[in-house]
Amino acid sequence: MGNLHSQIYSSLHDRLKNQHLCLQEIVSGTSTERKRLHPAPGKWSIHDILTHLAKYQPVYLDRMKKILTETIPEFGPYLAENDSEFEEWRARKGGELLETLKRDREIIFNFITNLTTEQLSRKGRHKKFGELTIVQWTEFFVLHEAYHIFTVFKLANDVELKSI
Repeated sequence: MGNLHSQIYSSLHDRLKNQHLCLQEIVSGTSTERKRLHPAPGKWSIHDILTHLAKYQPVYLDRMKKILTETIPEFGPYLAENDSEFEEWRARKGGELLETLKRDREIIFNFITNLTTEQLSRKGRHKKFGELTIVQWTEFFVLHEAYHIFTVFKLANDVELKSI
């Protein structure tokens, strides 16, 4: 498992490394029209969710780097509507987003799994969840992604495409 620190428990290690890879399989048989379909007004399409997941990865990495250099920095929620680059990312094709997701995840995985135990213990403040260590931020990161992956699964497979 490489440089696996005791604080990066095996389930977190494995999800950080591989969880995102299921997206390719989930959307592989889904038409472009379906990927761009909004289930309800104001709800994201599959493509929007893929954009969000790909766009958020560099934000997460920047936040972890900030935790390493500052004393308990505070982070607000990432909101796509406040991200000036989101629309540019949304214009990308789904395959490009999935490749970006894979490439950036490898960078994140290598960064996180090469941190020392002391570095993994450094904290940043989340407005809702308080002070979190880098390990806890990483758990939050993969749980957030899992939530969106489940939504993609529902949107790709819901024959009635009801509001989710």
